[in-house]
Amino acid sequence: MDNLNNHLQVDLLKTQSLGNFNKAAKSAAQSFESVFLFEVLQSMYEGVESGAFGGGSSENLYQSMLNEEVAKSISKQGGIGIADSIYNEIIKSQQVANRL
Repeated sequence: MDNLNNHLQVDLLKTQSLGNFNKAAKSAAQSFESVFLFEVLQSMYEGVESGAFGGGSSENLYQSMLNEEVAKSISKQGGIGIADSIYNEIIKSQQVANRL
């Protein structure tokens, strides 16, 4: 009976560990997509003349912060599909590593 309980506890720990790994993988994939979208937004504004808020370094800082938050928001709401692809690749690579 003790052997069965030990086996069940090990299975429970593996399941919890897998759940934590999946959450971490999802978070990493969303973060990557968010950084990618931030870079896209930053490059989009490179050709736009500043001046809506007076120009200067403060406006550049504000624009950068705005782009970062917009990118995070897009990613959290489903993004453009990059996060899903990256998440699937992380899971595949983890499965391959577990087989070795």
